[in-house]
Amino acid sequence: MNWKTFYAMLARDGHVARRNLLPVLLQNLVQPLLFVFVFGRVLIGGGMIAGKFKEVLLPGVMATSMVMSGLQAVAMPLIAEFQFTREIEDRLLSPIATGWLAVEKIVAGMIHAVVAGLVVIPSAWLLMGPGVQIRMAHPLEFLAMCLLVALLSASGGLALGCSVGQTQIGLMFSLIVAPMMMFGCVYYPWSMLAEFPGLQYAVLINPLVYASEGLRGVLAPQVPHIHGAIVFAALLLLDTGLLAFGLNRFHKKAVS
Repeated sequence: MNWKTFYAMLARDGHVARRNLLPVLLQNLVQPLLFVFVFGRVLIGGGMIAGKFKEVLLPGVMATSMVMSGLQAVAMPLIAEFQFTREIEDRLLSPIATGWLAVEKIVAGMIHAVVAGLVVIPSAWLLMGPGVQIRMAHPLEFLAMCLLVALLSASGGLALGCSVGQTQIGLMFSLIVAPMMMFGCVYYPWSMLAEFPGLQYAVLINPLVYASEGLRGVLAPQVPHIHGAIVFAALLLLDTGLLAFGLNRFHKKAVS
């Protein structure tokens, strides 16, 4: 492990992110905040949805913002570097083991995800107006949940970026990302799917379910949610599996 090279690459990615800060923020925040404004302000203000829906919506929006931000921050550059710009060849020539190149991508993606999640909280809070019952009673539990969700998004981005071809990007968003958001318990708690028993247990293969329910449990524990211990265990298992798969795919593509 060459720490100097690792930090130099991380600093380079950070510099690129700072130069493109406004486009990155718009890319990651516009859609979640539009959902917050429509569902959390317009429909609630018009009396079509109960005010308590704000407590359900905010943690879910934070989860989807984190997952989508980390996934895009890792997957999209990898797809371009491996198949279009071939920039990955320069990185592979650097004095560092191949596996650590992938780890650097994951760390950069995690930073993207955490920043996107932390920014969306005050932004959504302001858009929703008064009446949002969100509290952070256990800061360490909240921090651990954020790190697990960030690792989930970044390792998922690594796995997708090394598995999806450039011509399949549209298909990836249509068949993977869109269903993941709709059935990720972002806009409703998992317990509301009890009327559809088959679907309720089928969605448990969706990583976004655990991100949404986990953040809901630490930010709005008064809202029904999956038990925290189950969420932590599921996220650890998913993170480990996606990380191992992504590192393996990265190594194979780098060698080829």
